[in-house]
Amino acid sequence: MTDQRPVTTTDAGITAPSDEHSQSAGPNGPLLLQDHYLIQKMAQFNRERVPERVVHAKGGGAYGVFEATEDVSQYTKAGLFTKGKDTRLIVRFSTVAGELGSADTARDPRGFAIKFYTEQGNYDLVGNNTPVFFIRDPQKFSDFIHSQKRRADTHLRDNNMQWDFWTLSPESAHQVTFLMSDRGTPATWRNMNGYGSHTFLWYNAAGQKFWVKYHFKTDQGIENLTASQAAKLASEDADLHIRDLHAAIKRADFPSWTVQVQVMPFTDAADYRFNPFDLTKVWPHSDYPPITIGRMTLDRNPENYFAEIEQAAFEPANMVPGIGPSPDKMLQGRLFSYPDTHRYRIGPNYLQLPVNRPHAPVHSYNKDGAMRYENPGDPVYAPNSAGGPAADPDLFKDDTYEVTGEIARSAYTPHAEDDDFGQPRALWEQVLTETDRDHLVANIAGHAGAPEVTTEMKSRVVDYWTKVHPDLGGRLGKALTT
Repeated sequence: MTDQRPVTTTDAGITAPSDEHSQSAGPNGPLLLQDHYLIQKMAQFNRERVPERVVHAKGGGAYGVFEATEDVSQYTKAGLFTKGKDTRLIVRFSTVAGELGSADTARDPRGFAIKFYTEQGNYDLVGNNTPVFFIRDPQKFSDFIHSQKRRADTHLRDNNMQWDFWTLSPESAHQVTFLMSDRGTPATWRNMNGYGSHTFLWYNAAGQKFWVKYHFKTDQGIENLTASQAAKLASEDADLHIRDLHAAIKRADFPSWTVQVQVMPFTDAADYRFNPFDLTKVWPHSDYPPITIGRMTLDRNPENYFAEIEQAAFEPANMVPGIGPSPDKMLQGRLFSYPDTHRYRIGPNYLQLPVNRPHAPVHSYNKDGAMRYENPGDPVYAPNSAGGPAADPDLFKDDTYEVTGEIARSAYTPHAEDDDFGQPRALWEQVLTETDRDHLVANIAGHAGAPEVTTEMKSRVVDYWTKVHPDLGGRLGKALTT
């Protein structure tokens, strides 16, 4: 049957090249700035809301310190990871889809963003309380968030359109499994893990390169809410998590996390059994065991929520020498998207705000713009012969790697064991307890059993979970028909 749907176009009416794939240097390479459609989608998406964040609108945070307790100089020359070094930081926790006044206990991933005020400049690590995400290409990010937000006609959130996106995007299965388990409703921010989620490049003083993933393991222990507990608390105290964190720090019960990394030798990535840059995948600990590198402790509350939390701006593009990006397509998209959002939402000089200002000296040729209060003196251009600052390419000379391939729009090249359902199946079979499985089935059935979810969509939901595991699909099928 001929597809009668209209063809997607850009906002200029030009036929769009792809709804799903960004343009990259080969299937596995970094993304290209010339992908004007991706840039347009992300830039337009970043400007959809005024003044709250489009994503991660509801949240809270606190100041703290990272103490590097182990020597990892064989992996990275980043100064903050020097053994014995203490680095001040700020953390912002948040929900993803809810608006500014939404309930803290809603079923949602939690943002886990950290700004390290290092002597080499700000280092921002922007992650979640899950090690994976719903999609692997930023071309689909704004569409995914739209499916989780509100309908255009009724202005209501709609579970049917959420399942429509998820079931048509099988790569979402791993994250949706996390979301629909009790990990989707953490008891407090203090009782959940954090993850950098993406793969990052580390390089040492000798120029040797490694791929890494970050893990922040809560020292308070994992505690979650059941669906009924979360719903009850949402009506009793919509700001439960903000209140809990503030109260804990005020009484000097400082929450902490053990910081670990998984380290993959640079050359392992090419033929590793899973694509190590796919954000929907984890690296099994049996292949790359986590290594403890330090501890993060939160020890000071903000004095003004708006100035210090609402205006806190995190951007994964902030990387200090010793750390670089990987060809993870979602990370590549976020390198542009996050600072672009801040320039729009807060203003072009957002980095001059106290909460965002680096503790390291700033010598920049950027100047003027709205709300700027410090401008560089002459010379205001580079290169110059008037004694102005000059770049030091040697500091970052090793954050490079070779890429090959024809410029194309395509999915990643599959590795030997790449598939969308294997890792969520492992969660079901090897990680979840029987109680966890019961709750997962009940949570999915409750969400997919909403009145707006159509019969045809329920069938697709059952098929989606049957591909994760036949027992899960069978139990869900029964739950949705009783």
